[in-house]
Amino acid sequence: MSGGMDAVTVCTANESRPSSAGRDAFAFLLLWLCGVCLRITVLAIPPVVPLLHADLHLSETDIGWLSSLPPMLFALAAIPGAVLIARFGIVPALAIGLLLNAVGSTARAALPNAVALYATTMVMAAGVSIMQPSLPPLVRAWFPQRIGFATAVYTNGLLAGETIAVALTIPLVLPLIDNSWRLNFVVWSVPVFATALLVIACAPRPRSVNGIAAARRQWWPDWRRPLIWRLGAILGSVNSMYFVTNAFLPDFLTAAGRPDLISSALTAENFCQLPASLVMLAVAGRLVKQPWAYVAAGALSFVSLVGIMTANGAWIVVWAGLLGFVTTAILVLGLALPSVLSAPDDVHRTSAGMFTISYSIAMVLSVAAGWLWDLTHTPIAAFVPVTLCALLVIALASTANHPDHPANAS
Repeated sequence: MSGGMDAVTVCTANESRPSSAGRDAFAFLLLWLCGVCLRITVLAIPPVVPLLHADLHLSETDIGWLSSLPPMLFALAAIPGAVLIARFGIVPALAIGLLLNAVGSTARAALPNAVALYATTMVMAAGVSIMQPSLPPLVRAWFPQRIGFATAVYTNGLLAGETIAVALTIPLVLPLIDNSWRLNFVVWSVPVFATALLVIACAPRPRSVNGIAAARRQWWPDWRRPLIWRLGAILGSVNSMYFVTNAFLPDFLTAAGRPDLISSALTAENFCQLPASLVMLAVAGRLVKQPWAYVAAGALSFVSLVGIMTANGAWIVVWAGLLGFVTTAILVLGLALPSVLSAPDDVHRTSAGMFTISYSIAMVLSVAAGWLWDLTHTPIAAFVPVTLCALLVIALASTANHPDHPANAS
């Protein structure tokens, strides 16, 4: 069957028909594209931090607040995202999130000052936060027997979005747009608009107990369930390590007298996530319930962060790359855990609770990192809080084989 016929089949097939190979392939493509859109607009910020300093006169604390806005909105809007899923269904909620993401990112280019930048960044992040709790139940609905693989697919897209924005902004995009940080935000909004239109037009609509009918029954997370807090702490630790290092590496390297390494270090941390995500495509299903995998990744994350804080010159790039690789493994496994450990009709609200907790942690630690730098006038201080996060991942490794997980989880 040709690629064109596959696309037509996906867009027009009756929902009662069995899934075809073409439909599954297109669904995987949509998952991957949505993963790209989870981060491509967020990671448009770090490469232009020096331009923001010069144009808007932001302090390190201001940069900490700016970097904390996405995780703050990821936390605040995760439960409203679950409400949208319960009210309208998984795919419509995903489309709403994509459109908010694109509109907010584009608006960052139109308004003149730091307050406006903060406000529009919040709109963009609210869209991402609606998308995030939509994807785990969509994985469960579309691929109930391949949860680990499908999660790795959209996580690979997420990491590709991070890498593309960070790697191409300084050497390619900025020279083409006369070093305008405003137009840079517009450029990275275009793929999000395109994906939103594709989802609206062609995404299969789940109808079974794994889809919207089940999702409508409940949406509020069960905060009494310890598992939600453990999942939130694991994912929050990974997110904190990632957001803080991306936000503060540029100024850290500038303070160390090596601004020439900014692009290399950011690219290394983000690019090295891609091979890790490809490895996880093959092994995530087998590792997701293995505590030793979380211990190993947490330990390597700790070593990498210590390396960034203590190394000189190009070794910082090496340690940043290793950090990106190992935190990716934790990220893929952590994102799969709600689908693996929860009943089908509970995935969306478990995911919403996990995201609320995890991004609250990331928000607090992003602000704390900038505050510690300004307080101590020591760049290394910004990385101390997230170094402790690596140890927390190790401490919570037993969550992976939680006794409540379903026996048939994949």
